[in-house]
Amino acid sequence: MNLLTQNAKMKKTSKENNAKIFNFSIPAYKTKGGKITCPFADSCVKYCYAQKGNYTRFPKIQELMEQKYKISKTNNFIPLMNEEIRKKKASHIRIHDSGDFYSPQYLNKWVSIANDNKEVIFYAYTKSIKFFVNGLALPKNLKIIFSEGSKTDNLINVNKHRHARIFKTVEDLNASGYINASTNDLKAITDNKKVGLIYH
Repeated sequence: MNLLTQNAKMKKTSKENNAKIFNFSIPAYKTKGGKITCPFADSCVKYCYAQKGNYTRFPKIQELMEQKYKISKTNNFIPLMNEEIRKKKASHIRIHDSGDFYSPQYLNKWVSIANDNKEVIFYAYTKSIKFFVNGLALPKNLKIIFSEGSKTDNLINVNKHRHARIFKTVEDLNASGYINASTNDLKAITDNKKVGLIYH
């Protein structure tokens, strides 16, 4: 199966940036068996886009995400992902356009994958902030964006940490000094650490 895919936003961003951007997805919030994939999700659960649209309309997509989640828990995940990255000749990998880092052990697998593929930029929005603020050393090619709406928002230093905030309008986003990453996904990893997204 294809571990890495491209949704509409990834395809659009790839074209605009002359890049090969792929994403890795697992079930949003929890699996069919009830395993939580977003352990620190809080208010965001009510408006989580990943639980809407194609994710709920197409059972096949849900099943593929279930399979990817199961693979992510195996010892083969790292070599399988490394092989997939080389096969796709990816320039950027967005980790989780649904789901999150569900455990420190799982996060460490992505750290290893990033270290194994130093020419590739990896990035992820996450509410698992607690896993990152205790001195974890990240590879330079792994960019993390803390997403507001978690149970541990108090750990976000908005003056220091790259973070994402949801806005109702573009006008509100711009007035607050955030960069709009709603349509161009790579805007999330520019020098401006204030990442804005429009609610949809």
